Amino acid sequence: MNAPFEPKRQTEDYQQSDAAHHIHAFVDQKALNAEGPRVMVRGEGLYLWDNDDKRYLDGMSGLWCTQLGYGRKDLSAAAAAQMNQLSYYNMFFHTTHPAVIELSELLFSLLPGHYSHVIYTNSGSEANEVLIRTVRRYWQVVGKPQKKIMIGRWNGYHGSTLAATALGGMKFMHEMGGLIPDIAHIDEPYWFAQGGELTPAEFGRRCALQLEEKILELGAENIAGFIAEPFQGAGGMIFPPESYWPEIQRICRQYDVLLCADEVIGGFGRTGEWFAHEHFGFEPDTLSIAKGLTSGYVPMGGLVLGKRIADALVEQGGVFAHGLTYSGHPVAAAVALANLKALRDEGIVRQVKEDTGPYLQQILREVFGNHPMVGEIQGAGLVAALQFAEDKATRKRFANENDLAWQCRTFGFEEGVIIRSTLGRMIMAPALVATRTELDELVEKTRIAVDRTARIAGKL
Repeated sequence: MNAPFEPKRQTEDYQQSDAAHHIHAFVDQKALNAEGPRVMVRGEGLYLWDNDDKRYLDGMSGLWCTQLGYGRKDLSAAAAAQMNQLSYYNMFFHTTHPAVIELSELLFSLLPGHYSHVIYTNSGSEANEVLIRTVRRYWQVVGKPQKKIMIGRWNGYHGSTLAATALGGMKFMHEMGGLIPDIAHIDEPYWFAQGGELTPAEFGRRCALQLEEKILELGAENIAGFIAEPFQGAGGMIFPPESYWPEIQRICRQYDVLLCADEVIGGFGRTGEWFAHEHFGFEPDTLSIAKGLTSGYVPMGGLVLGKRIADALVEQGGVFAHGLTYSGHPVAAAVALANLKALRDEGIVRQVKEDTGPYLQQILREVFGNHPMVGEIQGAGLVAALQFAEDKATRKRFANENDLAWQCRTFGFEEGVIIRSTLGRMIMAPALVATRTELDELVEKTRIAVDRTARIAGKL
């Protein structure tokens, strides 16, 4: 355990300086300045401490990324050793370095065999920026330059840079300047909200067939790829019906459209499989990765390519006019290497699949299966969502579901647990090293927050 943190400045002082200099992510900055952000100062395992020494169980792994939890000495040691040996060099001038080579060797030993190459980035947003250019370049190389259009899903999330925002389907982000040409969208597979009288299986197939309809509308000869998260993350931890992904894959293969999986949240053990597409049983042509790649200890992402794409780019593509200053950064690569070794050698991914993942899903259903606020529970491994509903039988949602979910999230902070609210859903994704005892604490404190919210909503 790290030594207790001794505050160097008063919390109010930190908050005032923060307000003077920072624009935070996805908040009303004026409102945040009036409230004052929590000042987090220390982390150990699944726990965080703020500047006033209040402890929180982090039920969101930071932002779905601290797979190994906080305070891992092996990861900090890997960073320090690499900094002392080679703090930085680029991959531009016909050069490489051992850390990135060894990382890629390990990464591809964990991936299915039809993947062969990776372009490293600094984040998931960058990985999806790179995706667009790489997919379009591939089609140029194989003689089909007209295939430019990317299709995404409404309410999907692929990052907050310009092209990544356009790929995603969050309209409020589009309204703030997040659009580029040659991007189209289809509906998300959100059965609870949009399924109507259809069974989940019927709804899943109907949503998938929207992809075929969009391809035919725009012309298969013009479609470069379809991108989606295996399960939606920022959009609410929405798991599609089992009928969805097989049909999506069939359509992409039939019309020669690349199937691109955004594994930024689902990758590196979250569902109990190394990658979420393995949990759902489909085979993408590309994978966007980040977050759990380094357990969030340093920024790193990447675009993984199947052999079909990589072989064409390498053997026929000539110069690919793309590069990032920090692609394959030695320190990031060293930390990622140590992180993946720990996930593998300590059996953490297997533990999520066989023990802690099923346990979390079980206790969530035991506690919330008949809760008057909860209409549906979704999840696998160490990721889950509670859908708020005014009437479970009819799947009627609260008119003010966003406000209720935000209030529940606030109650969670007061109870000492960090969960997230998105569109009337309470979502959680604890670190993969969580014990059963810590999962019990996560669910119990979440229950208290949900109960408090239910009283406000008149459900208790």
